[in-house]
Amino acid sequence: MMRKLAVVSLALALACLSSNLAAQARPVTLGVALASDTNPFYIQVKRGIDAKAKELGWNVSYVSANEVAATQNDGIGDLIAKRVDAIIVSPIDSVAVAPSYDAAARAGIPIVSVVRTVQSPSQRVAVTGNFQKIGLDTGRWMAKAIGGAGKVAMIGGPAGADLFRNFGMGFKAGIREHKGVSVVFEKEGPLTREFGLRMAEDILVAHPDIRGIYCGNDEQALGAAQAVAAVGKQGEIVITGSNAVPAALRAVKAGAIAMTVDLRPFAWGQLGTSTVARLLNGESLPAVVDIDYALIDKTTVDQALQGPK
Repeated sequence: MMRKLAVVSLALALACLSSNLAAQARPVTLGVALASDTNPFYIQVKRGIDAKAKELGWNVSYVSANEVAATQNDGIGDLIAKRVDAIIVSPIDSVAVAPSYDAAARAGIPIVSVVRTVQSPSQRVAVTGNFQKIGLDTGRWMAKAIGGAGKVAMIGGPAGADLFRNFGMGFKAGIREHKGVSVVFEKEGPLTREFGLRMAEDILVAHPDIRGIYCGNDEQALGAAQAVAAVGKQGEIVITGSNAVPAALRAVKAGAIAMTVDLRPFAWGQLGTSTVARLLNGESLPAVVDIDYALIDKTTVDQALQGPK
């Protein structure tokens, strides 16, 4: 009888050990809900995530949103239902997407924000940038580029995203350091070339003496550059963007855009995935992990064009 019990106990122990080893051997599945599938910036973020996940031996499950908060919430819900091990999100709206973070936390799934942030205690870490500082540097750069005097316009990103709100606040702070510079137009909207083109056309009609146009990203800036070129003012109106996507770098080289901010999206994707790995390993991390940036203008664009994009 004792021998039979010992055999049963051994069998149970081996079964438990086998189960634990299988669980340890199972590759991590990372869920990802980026703000856009088509924005060149997020395409580079995705590449960074994929590269780091491949290095770690992880599987990645993506859901689409394309700048629609409700769709992003649905996608995060799908990832939770799949029981992924962790989720990376670039939240479209800092408030509207917060309930999905709370749902992930209730399911025991750590969730990390990349690029943009959300107003939720369930956000374990935000891998982001100091966008007020980036905006401040952009405002100072533009004020200097237009000679410290003149009218400027602002074409901003989506109203619900803290990133663009902070970017714009920083830009205005930089502009206010120069009493001769004034903001005469401000509009928030989608991060598309079409929106940038349409807003710039409106700006040029309402303020034909405009000296500078700030844009929330490179797609908007490329659209604004198209409008400026159409009225024969390329090189006369200073246009700034951000993300340093290849088309924008070429536009800086050609003089159509004056400056773009290199936010290093590929590195951002890698850092976000590495941050998740550290969380899953039980490391204690700060609430915010900042990534570096660089202003790219005609003096540095050649070097930027040589780098991996």
